[in-house]
Amino acid sequence: MTTPWLVVGLGNPGPGYAGNRHNVGQMVTGELAKRASTAFGSDRSRAKVADVRLGMLPGGVPGPRVLLAQPTTYMNVSGGPVAALARYHQVPVDRVVVVHDELDLPFAAVRLKSGGGEGGHNGLRSISQALGTRDYLRVRVGIGRPPGRMDPADFVLANFSSVEAKELPWLVDAAADAVEMLVVQGLAAAQQRFHSA
Repeated sequence: MTTPWLVVGLGNPGPGYAGNRHNVGQMVTGELAKRASTAFGSDRSRAKVADVRLGMLPGGVPGPRVLLAQPTTYMNVSGGPVAALARYHQVPVDRVVVVHDELDLPFAAVRLKSGGGEGGHNGLRSISQALGTRDYLRVRVGIGRPPGRMDPADFVLANFSSVEAKELPWLVDAAADAVEMLVVQGLAAAQQRFHSA
């Protein structure tokens, strides 16, 4: 049986956080589950999980098996559920994909990378500590920098502006496409497409 991928959408739990910039990762995994006509179920790893096939391989063969996960813990302790899922399903770190908000990218940009720093992102820091490595894949969803002197912590925990909200469905769709392309065609192909946009 082929090894599944683990695609984690970061965010905070509960309806009060659902529309926050910090929760865009969960919006993307929600879109991927919707595309696969699958709902999330609860899992003992303290995450909601959906077991899906993403994309299409040549000849109309369904794409690879992917576990979509949304930790039900707060963002800064996301690592425990991610490490538990990876361990239980024997997912190697090079098949762990974390989808997260990125202050250092302009709003609506989507970028992919393997490894690197956490850039002050507490969710990524928690995952790196729990996995014991930074060498997992990331799909970075640009949310831009806070205006003026606004504290970045307040900015990420605020909802998207009315202007951004109009573009948000497009952004979530593009990031979901990036995840799909990453697991089907690999990092280099996905970077080539999304980094030239």
